[in-house]
Amino acid sequence: MLAELETMGVVPVVTIADAAAAGPLGQALAAGGLPVAEITLRTPAGLAAIAAMAEACPDMLVGAGTVVHAAQVREAVDAGARFVVSPGYSDAVVDACRDAGVPVFPGICTPSELMAAIARGLLAVKFFPAEAYGGVATLRALAAPFPDMRFIPTGGIDAARLPQYLALPNVAAVGGSWMVAPQLIAGGQYERIAALAREAVNAVAAARGGR
Repeated sequence: MLAELETMGVVPVVTIADAAAAGPLGQALAAGGLPVAEITLRTPAGLAAIAAMAEACPDMLVGAGTVVHAAQVREAVDAGARFVVSPGYSDAVVDACRDAGVPVFPGICTPSELMAAIARGLLAVKFFPAEAYGGVATLRALAAPFPDMRFIPTGGIDAARLPQYLALPNVAAVGGSWMVAPQLIAGGQYERIAALAREAVNAVAAARGGR
């Protein structure tokens, strides 16, 4: 899963109010060359949206985000989530994901949290909220004591900041919501979403072309 996410380079972070929009949204992202989405559980429609996107777009890498309780893991997996993302580190959530056989990327923002993740054998984590906690400079600093850890920075990152993060060797992928902003989804602007996804894919290719 980590290798697949790294190939994508960008993970759209979706907060959706109407599960009926999930299918067309997934199709728009795939049309833009970005067949992956982290659907957050921030709204009552989250689980239903995961199920709807997984059914409408069986080739999509559909994950569940904002998972903060162990019980949510089984609900998300049953809905069709293929990976789990948490805003913070929780042993209970990590254990529940292992029991369910699904990859988990818990959020960290300090070295101590990162060491807790390493102690559980995790190879990649979400760095959140990235911009609020030093962004690129912090990830560069963490690379020295934690050279083998991979990061998925999320939080406050937009299209303009994307290349800076992608240039870092310890960044596997970048999470962002600019191409799936709630107003774009609510307005049914799927062509615009596809175009923004395509721009993100091109940015990944440009940033990583020299690696």
